[in-house]
Amino acid sequence: MRRARAWLLTLLLSACAGPLVEDCPRGDLDRRYCDRDGDLVADAATNPRVVLDPERLIFAYTPVEDPAQFRGVWAGFLEHMEQALGREVIFFPVQSNAAQIEAMRAGRLHIAGFNTGSVPLAVNCAGFIPATMMAMADGSYGYEMELLTHRESGIEAVEDLRGRTVAFTSPTSNSGFKAPSVLLESEFGLVAERDFATAFSGRHDNSVLGVLQRDYDAAAVANTVIDQALARGVGSREDLRVLYRSETFPTTAFGVSSRLDRDLAGRIVEAFFSFPWEGSALDAEFVEEQFVPITYEEHWDVIRRIDVASGTSWGCR
Repeated sequence: MRRARAWLLTLLLSACAGPLVEDCPRGDLDRRYCDRDGDLVADAATNPRVVLDPERLIFAYTPVEDPAQFRGVWAGFLEHMEQALGREVIFFPVQSNAAQIEAMRAGRLHIAGFNTGSVPLAVNCAGFIPATMMAMADGSYGYEMELLTHRESGIEAVEDLRGRTVAFTSPTSNSGFKAPSVLLESEFGLVAERDFATAFSGRHDNSVLGVLQRDYDAAAVANTVIDQALARGVGSREDLRVLYRSETFPTTAFGVSSRLDRDLAGRIVEAFFSFPWEGSALDAEFVEEQFVPITYEEHWDVIRRIDVASGTSWGCR
């Protein structure tokens, strides 16, 4: 009788435990996901207890300074997606990368754009499947990390950062933290908190503004954000000096949760590619001109290498 009760308790607990854990190849993925085809992203869920097929879909764009502003920017795109899917699509303004990842992991977020540096964690911890990113008409894409200082800071070269304060954005940001940390140490021998003090601004536009207002001696930012910040009248390029520019990195990855019904997920991805970009609010906000296909394995190779070099963990916290 005691054994029967123990067996029944175990059965009930497993029934309430959420997604089942399968015995399958998974690489760096969290144990709730499988990667049988070896493409480094979670396979589409097949267990009926896990698969999501909601009538109301939730979309989130990477955290920005003014989520309400971007609700309007994405409104036309979401209307297009609603027409393509025959379902309601809601814009959800996320306040942090951590909250965005947790929402997808919990099954509350279905479609998302994750910033470059948070993509590996979203893939491995939340089952995110990157499918597309924005690109120019000729297919070119990407941005560079720039180390900025105020032109009157007295800092002429990267080596002059010794003893100064350098602003980063957040620990999950590629250009705002991970890439500059690796590059400063590997190329210039500068180690955070040993050779220079650090501060975290929370967002790229905050870092740009902090340099312009002389709150920080320097900052590491994605150069695509600089002109967006300056367009708000906070300063000009003439006020800034670029100390370092990196190689080109991929931009925000858009994709779906691996828990979505396979057919629904495919239709969502197709809606990105069929969106009429010209004359849209996206066309007005971004310099890019289309969505192009991507794979996590190929396009995020350089980001994964930076993560490994920086000791970044892709494990769920």
